[in-house]
Formats: sequence, C-alpha cells, structure tokens
Amino acid sequence: MAPTEGTAQDTDIPVIDADVHEMIGNPLEFLQYVDEPWRSRIHPDNWMGISIPYSWPTTGGLARPDANPRNGHRAGSDLGLMQRQHLDEFRISKAVLTGLLYPSEFKTQPEFACGIAKAYNDWLISCWLDKDPRLLGSVCVAAQKPEEAAREIDRIGQHPQIVQVILPVISHDVLGQEKYHPVYAAAQRNDLAVGFHQGATVETAVGLPPYYIEWHTAIEQAWQSQLIGLVVHGVFDKFPDLRVAMIESSWTWLPHLMWRFDHNYRSLRREIPWVTRLPSDIIRERVRFTTQPMEIAEHPEHLLQMFEMVGNDEFLMFSSDYPHWDFDSPTRALPTSFSHELRRKILHDNAASFYRIEA
Repeated sequence: MAPTEGTAQDTDIPVIDADVHEMIGNPLEFLQYVDEPWRSRIHPDNWMGISIPYSWPTTGGLARPDANPRNGHRAGSDLGLMQRQHLDEFRISKAVLTGLLYPSEFKTQPEFACGIAKAYNDWLISCWLDKDPRLLGSVCVAAQKPEEAAREIDRIGQHPQIVQVILPVISHDVLGQEKYHPVYAAAQRNDLAVGFHQGATVETAVGLPPYYIEWHTAIEQAWQSQLIGLVVHGVFDKFPDLRVAMIESSWTWLPHLMWRFDHNYRSLRREIPWVTRLPSDIIRERVRFTTQPMEIAEHPEHLLQMFEMVGNDEFLMFSSDYPHWDFDSPTRALPTSFSHELRRKILHDNAASFYRIEA
C-alpha cells in the first residue's frame, strides 16, 4: 500500500513553522556587526560557510534548487524570496528562525566564538526580525563559555520576537552537564525555550561514515543522546519552567527511547537520585519535537499509533526546514488520515503553546 500524503492545506489553520533557516548572504555585510578585535581577524572566505565532508548527492546541494537567489548568495539569505516562496505561499503566520551558524561548535578561540555569537544576534534582529513581524528568532550563543552565553541571553532575551536559545546537537559533549546550567538558567529567566538543532559538525555514534545517506539516516542518535543527558543531569528538575525543543531530529524514535529509558531508570535510579520522576513523564511534559524530516510510513495508520505510544498529541510541531533540499511543505507533510483536530495541533496549536505565541 502506497503512503498517503496530504494534498491540500487546511485553509482555516494559520501555520507556525518551527524551523526556517535564515542565512548570511554577503559575509562583508555581516562583518559590520562584528566588534573588534574580532572583525579585523576574520577573512570572509575561511570561516563563513557550511563545511560538510561529502559531495552533495542532491541536485541543489544543501538547498532546494529554486530557493537559490539569483545574486549567487546562499539559499535562505534573501528575505524577499523567503517571503514570496514560503511565508506567503503557505500562509505561515509565524516562522521560528534557527540559523545555521552555531559558535558553540567552535573548538578553539572561545572568546572569538562569543564575539561571533553577539554579532549574529545583532544581525538577526536588524536584518530579519525588524523587517517582518512574522519572524521569530533564536539566540545564538557560545555555550563553551556558559557564563558569557548567559549574559548574551540576558542581553537580547527580552526582545519580543526572540523565543528560544539555539544549541548544536552534535557538540562532542553532554550539554546537560552542570557546567552548562547557566545557559538553561538564563533561558528560564527570560522565558525562552531551548532548541537543539543539527549544526555544521557531521558525525554519528561511530564517527564519520563513508556516505552521506549513512550519516543522514543515523543523525537522530545525537538528539537521543542529548535528551537522555538533559534528564539524567537533572536539568528539568533544577529548572522547572524550562522548555526544550528537539528540532529536525525526526520523532518516530521517541516511544522506543522512553520505554528503554523508563526501564533503566527503574533499575538504576539510585545512581541519579536528583531525578525524581520517570523520564517518560518528564519528556512528555517538557520536550517538543518537530515534524521534519517527516517519515511517511507505508501504512499511515502506524503514524497515528505513535501518538498513542507517546501518550499525547501535543509533543509534535510542524517544521519545513526551508530552504533545504528535504523541505516539507505544510500542504503535503501530514497524512490525510490525520484528523483535522490533530492537523491543527501540529500545524499551529502545539507551537503556539510551546513558544508562547499569542493569537
């Protein structure tokens, strides 16, 4: 039986897109936002791009081909094209910008990483948020210096269009550890969510596989590891109002992880006495996931069963991943077997509640 996909948008549902990538087009323009001493130490050709150790097996590279602007800059760097091609085309009421430059991945020169994070946030507000009220922003931080990252969150966290702090999911470290807790404290203090997203680092649990398809299939391991770490290191117990989003992680692996996590917690909870509830209860209450990359099962009713396995229908938020090659449109991402009520929750209500978006 062939998969069933959506074929028409629910015209009465305003869509909230939880993952849209704004990109730096002209590095020289971005450098205007970088303070000294960092600006004079930057050569635009040797640090700005997305480094990935594979040739692209897709026709448009990282992006869908029609999303590349005519000026030769990166897809996602042209606000006008994004507005016409995505925000207007699909009636996107709000789009959460998630960028793709995460200084938390910088392995050297941590002070430089902090300077870049500050510049990126100023550029984001000036070049994007100030130009379209539909856009919502994510604070860029250098988590390797947690106290400085917290100060940066406090600096712009009260901006009315800032809704979350963004962290790279592949970080070579468990970001739930206590040394990173100032980041979560600042997020909670500013009533911001924390989002985990794939950055420029490309690895799996067994290192770097030979083929892109191997990596792209296995990357959900990183979100699983960070989620386990957040629970085990007591982040949700220590910060009772913190909200976390796992963005672009897929989501059908969640029931298995909760079952296995609960099983081990019952046997081994003496090791982590500060965690006082079943991991599955914490995850259901405090963590949200995004649809893209949306798996379409051979039998669509199997996807519906996932909601019963997870235990509610409030954990999933729509995301498109615009402008990337595996973009999902809100008109086709959800199977038609999903009820109108469920589609509304995924396309709008769940994200509105999670990100505290008023009607």
